[in-house]
Amino acid sequence: MSSEISNTDKDHNNANVLALREAAKARTATNAARPHQPQLVTHLEVPKRSIHTLLGFAAMVHSIAHIEWNAIRLALDAVWRFEGMPANYYTDWMRVADEETKHFNLLEALLQDLGYTYGDFTAHDGLWHMCEVTKGDIVARMALVPRTLEARGLDATPLVQAKLKRMKLAGLDAALLNDAKRMDAILDIILFEEIGHVAVGNHWYRWLCERDGFDAIAHYKKLALEFDAPRLKPPLNMAARLQAGFVAEELVV
Repeated sequence: MSSEISNTDKDHNNANVLALREAAKARTATNAARPHQPQLVTHLEVPKRSIHTLLGFAAMVHSIAHIEWNAIRLALDAVWRFEGMPANYYTDWMRVADEETKHFNLLEALLQDLGYTYGDFTAHDGLWHMCEVTKGDIVARMALVPRTLEARGLDATPLVQAKLKRMKLAGLDAALLNDAKRMDAILDIILFEEIGHVAVGNHWYRWLCERDGFDAIAHYKKLALEFDAPRLKPPLNMAARLQAGFVAEELVV
């Protein structure tokens, strides 16, 4: 009887996993068909603008919205591309996709209130490049996308929020200052939930290393060299990174 129950549970999990992977693939196709998307350029070609102007502030909101848009695609890709993982892997990444979608929607709503929409500014595609080069290696994907590139957002977000808070000292238009306050609140949500997303990447990277007999720290260094991943760049948000599951040995700059 116990083996019969076990097989039934396994079949049920397989059916749920298949449904999640098909749903992720369908959402990916829908996103790809979005009519208004940004022109992609290298990061050196993205214009630098002051956030003390409406145009510059909107461009900054757009750049973060673009990161969140790619994060949706990355989470969905992790679901539909890789098979044979535990059911929790797929539910974890679908939850991440849902939360990244919420982040994008909050930013897009602000962008539209500023008189713009997603796709009105150029953007760079560093996150998606790493997704492409790791599509054949789930260990590399977990190592180098959520716990490397996305983890950089944990460091960058407080710096952006500090700039937003300083805007009130610059004698700017009241409407723009209200928009800055709204953006700061959105970033609070993003940072809080992004810690959980990076933690998901850390969890599954370590799970895969244990499964495959890799030393997690040594293997990460190998993958970072092989795929030319960005190095740690201070200042690090140590509290957020530790909360997301990094250990002190991994955070030596």
